[in-house]
Amino acid sequence: DPLTGKGLPVERRELEADPERARDSEHGAARARNSKSARLQSEDRKRRRETMGVLDKIVVGGLELNNRVAMAPLTRGRASERGVPTKIMATYYEQRAGAGLIISEGTTISQQASGWFCAPGIYTDEQREAWKPVTQAVHAKGGKIALQLWHLGRQCSSQVTGLPIVSSSSEPLTQKVTAKHGAKVDPEIPHSLTVEEIGQVVKDYANATKNALDAGFDMVEIHGANGYLVDQFTQSKTNKRTDEYGGSIENRLRFMNEVMDAVIDAAGSADKVGIRISPNGAFAEMGSEDNVETFSQALRNIADRKLGYVHIMDGLGFGFHNLTKPFTLAMAREIVGKDMVIMGNVGYTLEEADKCIASGDADMIAIGRPFIGTPDLVERYREGIAPNPDAPQSTWWDSSLGAKGYID
Repeated sequence: DPLTGKGLPVERRELEADPERARDSEHGAARARNSKSARLQSEDRKRRRETMGVLDKIVVGGLELNNRVAMAPLTRGRASERGVPTKIMATYYEQRAGAGLIISEGTTISQQASGWFCAPGIYTDEQREAWKPVTQAVHAKGGKIALQLWHLGRQCSSQVTGLPIVSSSSEPLTQKVTAKHGAKVDPEIPHSLTVEEIGQVVKDYANATKNALDAGFDMVEIHGANGYLVDQFTQSKTNKRTDEYGGSIENRLRFMNEVMDAVIDAAGSADKVGIRISPNGAFAEMGSEDNVETFSQALRNIADRKLGYVHIMDGLGFGFHNLTKPFTLAMAREIVGKDMVIMGNVGYTLEEADKCIASGDADMIAIGRPFIGTPDLVERYREGIAPNPDAPQSTWWDSSLGAKGYID
């Protein structure tokens, strides 16, 4: 607020000059001060956006992040066959702690959810305890880390889970799925979850959230993107149900809503929870003609719950379904408002990320594959040093390689 010559805010000077008015208008004056403060904050945000970029600090979920670069979730397959994090995983995440927020690789919430060979889990005591050295290593470097909650649904293989494959409906993939040791096998016809079974899956999300926070993670992110289970309920392409979890947009979003509510309750605060969505993605044979309407409503539901952030895979670099117009971050901002933290993703360069944040469309940008070969990516951004060449894809998720192509 502007100051008078006496060093007092204008509102206070006026009230002291008229004691009777001060008594009668105390609440009104307070509202006026709050309104003025909000206006000044809004103007300040606008000024800052003119020069703001990914290297600026931000507060997300009550956490002060050192920059606006998120390390995107990257499946690397270096856990044990039981989904237990290994020692080299602590080194891997520690090396990348310069990111404002690390989002862990997809981490399964139950044995049923576990469709990727040697991906970590967060549903047993052994897994929870093995994650602790990872979070401690990141925190020791001044970093922050969220755990991504993952259920693969119809993208699972029973060779990995040892259990029947499940989804929103009995709609199988046509492409092969990944099984043990990276083998590609024919997809299975998934079992359509019953209402009772859906309730158990929601409880699994809550249990995984508690385990994640007990293991020292700062936040959790619900994986609602890329054709995994939440997305399989959300999109009309895969959800063919006729009960309260299918049909209308409201019904198809019921599962996502129940998962968000259970995770919020388990976390104790909505700002400790993020969610990832992919309205444009074609990965895993996804994409629906009503995606704009569906994900617009999903964003309203997310904003109503005041989550810590929404992670939107808006870029088209990994495949676009071409069934709708592209869903942009500007569209999302119009829906969720200025106070919701939006994280963009898919193929952003440093210059594109800075431009996006300066525009106000996004508050953070998630960067994925460049972090594989360049652990100190953010420091290089600061120093103007080019990243290393992309790491060869052969090293990305081959569990037999161990440290090779991972921490070397």
